[in-house]
Amino acid sequence: MNRFSGSLLPIALCLWCSFAGAQDIFRGYGHLFTSPLHYTACRVKGELTIDGKMEEKVWRKAPWSEYYTDIEGSKRPAPALQTRCKMLWDEKYLYIAAELEEPHIWGKLTKHDQIIYHDNDFEVFIDPDNDTHHYFELEFNVLNTVFDLYLSKPYRNRGHLRMDWNAKGLRSAVYAEGTINKASDTDQKWTIEIAIPFDALTMEAYVVKKPESGDVWRINFSRVQWSTEVKDGDYVKKINPETGKPLPENNWVWSPQGVINMHFPERWGYLRFSNRAAGRKQAPFVLPESESFKKYLWLVYYKQKEYARQNRQYATQLTELEIPQTVTESGDTATLELTSESGRHFRAIISIGKSGKRWQIDQDGKVSDF
Repeated sequence: MNRFSGSLLPIALCLWCSFAGAQDIFRGYGHLFTSPLHYTACRVKGELTIDGKMEEKVWRKAPWSEYYTDIEGSKRPAPALQTRCKMLWDEKYLYIAAELEEPHIWGKLTKHDQIIYHDNDFEVFIDPDNDTHHYFELEFNVLNTVFDLYLSKPYRNRGHLRMDWNAKGLRSAVYAEGTINKASDTDQKWTIEIAIPFDALTMEAYVVKKPESGDVWRINFSRVQWSTEVKDGDYVKKINPETGKPLPENNWVWSPQGVINMHFPERWGYLRFSNRAAGRKQAPFVLPESESFKKYLWLVYYKQKEYARQNRQYATQLTELEIPQTVTESGDTATLELTSESGRHFRAIISIGKSGKRWQIDQDGKVSDF
């Protein structure tokens, strides 16, 4: 759901390259190119009991993610409350479990497809094919009320949410260590377990291929947290006296976005599927070569959007964007091309030297190989 104002780097790869001597072509855009986090989901045999408690041995063996941070990353203060998650999978489901520290557990929304982030909530964002289009969002509050939606492309590209998509067969449960909606005491946390059927990740002609071991998806998680106070024994949102509206919510996420906007799928984290059981040593996480080069396509995209805001049309030459035609990553060289149709549309192509693979991005931010 769009309520925000509004990278593609593998771990241990260098972000920067040189252009025109010492000039840094990423200057002013560095916050958009921090390395996304990654997680390896282990294979589980037999369906899990979804009760919100994570009591199975396989959950205890599965590693926790990093604690969540502010959506803008390190330039903002660390969250006041801790949040973390785990993931597993089998032939039918992607399993997600999360733990949310919370001294004041409350929830008000009880109907499916209400706008759940008006409560404190936990949110899941999934882009299975990593093209930044055709992705899914699910929101849950402590009452286990669900809001599920599909977007054909991000809001920035004039995408429209489809609330008529329902995650058929979705299973979820919440367990509270404390008392819900009782303002007179202090709570500990709430935990949630979610089983998302792979078969549910479809919308009309768009159908997601079930993952296999070694596949990598894009995924991210957000926790919306409102500032509240107690009035007449009830939790209410704190009001900004200057506007008469609730104070802005906090957005705490697994892999930081760099801006206050979850709908930039190219900045979500990476989810790798593994056939190895939880607790066993996993192979090092290595992304495909193309991921290290795609950042140059995204740099073209971001600079083109800025260029169009200033000039009312897209640039027709890479030199207008101060981007070179040749870039190098880890000893391999790639060539960039830019085409533009009357300044209204554009397409940028990167051709990777050793592999010969080619990737493109257009004005809608859709990434594809060809």
